[in-house]
Amino acid sequence: MRNSSFGNSITHEFPVLVALQGPLEGRRWIIREAIDIGRDEDCAIRIEERQVSRHHARLRNENGICYIEDLGSKNGTFLSGAPLIESTRLGDGDTFQIALIQKFAFFSSDATMPIEDLDPTFLKGSGKLVLEERSRRVWIGREELLPPLSAAQFRLLATLYNQAGEVVTREALIRKTWEEDEATGVSDQALDALIRRLRERLAELDQKHQYIVTVRGHGLRLENP
Repeated sequence: MRNSSFGNSITHEFPVLVALQGPLEGRRWIIREAIDIGRDEDCAIRIEERQVSRHHARLRNENGICYIEDLGSKNGTFLSGAPLIESTRLGDGDTFQIALIQKFAFFSSDATMPIEDLDPTFLKGSGKLVLEERSRRVWIGREELLPPLSAAQFRLLATLYNQAGEVVTREALIRKTWEEDEATGVSDQALDALIRRLRERLAELDQKHQYIVTVRGHGLRLENP
């Protein structure tokens, strides 16, 4: 059952399957409908190992809820270490194995995926602080900042992050952080208060480094080692 619901790119709009230990390690698939896992060339996820049945297991996306079922395979499908007996709903972060050859992890969206499982293309060139705009998540040293930043804090950080190493004027920060109709009434004191709170949040994960640096007379700069 080869269909267009898989690939190496990911999207936060659909559940995502990530291959962990095994011959397919590192690959990712979007689960839009139903896909088969097995040795047969018609399978959307093909594992060319003798222990894997031709059509081994099936994943189904039913209105955003995903199920996994074993298709009568010889060497079994194991969900969280237990043999899969019947069609079972997958929960966010669940892992399963195909014939103990290939391990997979299921995520309801890329917004719940650990940083090491996110698309590596957005990590290239990143410093210690990593920001992912689609899911509005922030990490420092691979530890996620929780609870998440407020909307204004995130927009402020994203503006600096996208121009890392460059000085961004206070006027530009206000325009990017507040809505256009609100920005005209934002005072320097309001911006300073937001910057202070953002610095405090970042310090929760790293007290040794000052990420947001004030360049007097010019603006602010993100220093991301």
